[in-house]
Amino acid sequence: MDLEFRPEEEQFRKKLRQWLEENVPLSGLRGADPNATRDKAAIEKARAWQRRLYDGGYVALAWPKKYGGQELDPVRQSIVNEEMVRARAPGLVGGMGISMLGPTLISWGSDEQKRRYLPKILTAEEIWCQGYSEPNSGSDLASVQTRAVEEGDYFVVNGSKIWTSAAHHADWIFLLTRTDTEAPKHKGITYLLVDMKTPGVEVRPLVQMTGARGFNQVFFEDVRVPKANIVGQKNQGWQVAITTLMFERSGGHDRGLMRQVHDLTALAKRLPRNGRSAWDDTTVRQRVAQFAMEVEAIKYTGLRNLTRQLKGLPPGPEGSMMKLCATELGLKIATFAMELLGPYSQFEHGAAFAMDQGTWSHRMLAARGPTIYAGTNQIQHNIIGERVLGLPKG
Repeated sequence: MDLEFRPEEEQFRKKLRQWLEENVPLSGLRGADPNATRDKAAIEKARAWQRRLYDGGYVALAWPKKYGGQELDPVRQSIVNEEMVRARAPGLVGGMGISMLGPTLISWGSDEQKRRYLPKILTAEEIWCQGYSEPNSGSDLASVQTRAVEEGDYFVVNGSKIWTSAAHHADWIFLLTRTDTEAPKHKGITYLLVDMKTPGVEVRPLVQMTGARGFNQVFFEDVRVPKANIVGQKNQGWQVAITTLMFERSGGHDRGLMRQVHDLTALAKRLPRNGRSAWDDTTVRQRVAQFAMEVEAIKYTGLRNLTRQLKGLPPGPEGSMMKLCATELGLKIATFAMELLGPYSQFEHGAAFAMDQGTWSHRMLAARGPTIYAGTNQIQHNIIGERVLGLPKG
């Protein structure tokens, strides 16, 4: 595998870097996750930012041209992702549609669905959220109980979904439903596209311990969904759902981690310890160096996945490996920052006298979440052990 970027790719990076310097918002959204807020004005700014990025030619570069992409190889998109992090650009409010639903529709959707939904995903005209987890079926995704019962040209949906990021401002949700209660649990599942403005859909916020309000529980009471909104076939939604998960887990888990390592280095250089800085302690430097090496390992694992895409192959087991290692590393970095800060680690985000405005305590509180969502890390261990290494089930 050639790990060097070609001259034309570096030229693309140079052009993109200049564009970001001229266009990234300098205030308000910079470096933010727009899906973590309930501020309608901020969400509209985030829509405008994604539209600006799309108009600049830097959204979903590998998608087919007829659906709004440029049919470029995935390397260009990888460069965009790297430079967005470097520039501390805002996240994309429509990122879930771009990285998860869009590729799923390209693989499984009808021609009409592709024409209808894909262009509006790219411009953030329509924002999507994911209806997978339920209160009584988290890691065991195939045990979903949200029912969809046929009634003429519609399905009538009843049930609820939980941990639904961005549901509070999403226009649509891609939803797993149970359409055959007699079939084995991996059968009888149907993948539906549901308009969030449909009567009977209710969104309630779930406030995290960081104070963020981006998670939600979504309730469905006699929600009528046209049968034309099935992706794939009735009762065969599990295969479609797995496709979505493969794209979710394969996407850029190293992004932002090296920035955290750099931030940690800067913190250690400012923190006093025994008349010197914490950075002067050899053990501190060794820990930070270990974090940096692990980020690089995750990066090159991602390049293996990128190589698969360049060969026209679907995402492979590297996605589970990256998800597992990156989320564990994020937790380790945040934990070590707490050790360095000592008593200062108790200051909450934005508190007076907090080092780095309390960013590290906020990261620590948030760091457990990624080890749970997109399939818990225990699930990733099972996937790697059983499907990659061929180990027997315990």
